[in-house]
Amino acid sequence: MSFNNLDTLYRQVIMDHYKNPRNKGSLEDGNITIDMNNPTCGDRIQIHMKVVDGKVEEVKFDGEGCSISLSSASMMTQAIKGQTIDTALELSKIFSDIMQSKEYDDSIDLGDIEALQGVSKFPARIKCATLAWKAMEKGIHSQEN
Repeated sequence: MSFNNLDTLYRQVIMDHYKNPRNKGSLEDGNITIDMNNPTCGDRIQIHMKVVDGKVEEVKFDGEGCSISLSSASMMTQAIKGQTIDTALELSKIFSDIMQSKEYDDSIDLGDIEALQGVSKFPARIKCATLAWKAMEKGIHSQEN
């Protein structure tokens, strides 16, 4: 597949998550809720998680922001739902590496998350893409203390 076709496909995936977000809403029985914002562009995200016995049983997000921010939140919830805390944090590290154009373990299936690779070319948008991930990490670490 040519670069232009791949770029077009990635844009379509991002817009699909933006227009049809997965896991959007709140949790009545969640045990972690974290609010974060990106003051430079106005993105605001709230992550709700239900973590039981070290596993993310349920995760939802709510918020307002650009297509990159909200698409990334949708993709993140899909990626970590049903995973252990350790796996969720590992996925977050891999995503951070992708955003910094670093080498990462490509043996792990990232699903739709790969569509956000191109964001690394636009430094001002990296904070948009990583906002939900940073919120998830903060939520998990708040439970450890």
